[in-house]
Amino acid sequence: MELLKSKTYENLKKAFIGECCARTRYEFVEYGQRYNGNEGIATIIDKIAYQEFNHARMLYTKIQSATKGTIDNEESKVSLPYRQKWDLLDNLLLTAEDEEKEAEFYKKAAKTAREEGFNDIADLFEMIRKVELKHKKVLLHLYDKCKNKEVYKSKTQKTWVCPSCGNEMKGEQPPEQCPLCQAKKSTFEIQLPKDMAI
Repeated sequence: MELLKSKTYENLKKAFIGECCARTRYEFVEYGQRYNGNEGIATIIDKIAYQEFNHARMLYTKIQSATKGTIDNEESKVSLPYRQKWDLLDNLLLTAEDEEKEAEFYKKAAKTAREEGFNDIADLFEMIRKVELKHKKVLLHLYDKCKNKEVYKSKTQKTWVCPSCGNEMKGEQPPEQCPLCQAKKSTFEIQLPKDMAI
């Protein structure tokens, strides 16, 4: 089957548009967190946004492989969420829900790609799906930690490194302010569980 005339090609276009939009939604969420002084959360969201960019980049590469020439002004019908508001806590939950829906799309798209004989694209869809589910897990973790005001609390001693000056401190949480440069606690990197590393 020719990629350009397949359902898989349509799914590639939908996925590309979806990833581009997801990246922008993450940048809105990241902006809100940073604007409100939550540098640690903003840093994690920024990493997720960059990962969404790279998903779009790989999807775009597959779209381009469908023809030797250029592809001009193709129409695509997609459904996109416009749910994020300016509530910092709600946005973590909403983006987690969006990731679940994207993962479901990729599951179906991978099945279609395999049925049409595009195993390499099916593999790409499946790998992106796994990352989207990981994003969901991270976002739900952040949501729970923020909701319970436990973003920087740990049950064990950790080494906290001030991102502003490099000062190292040990404790179950970073101090309210770095004793060296006075950076606020909210600027410290949030330490995610090992299975959520991004």
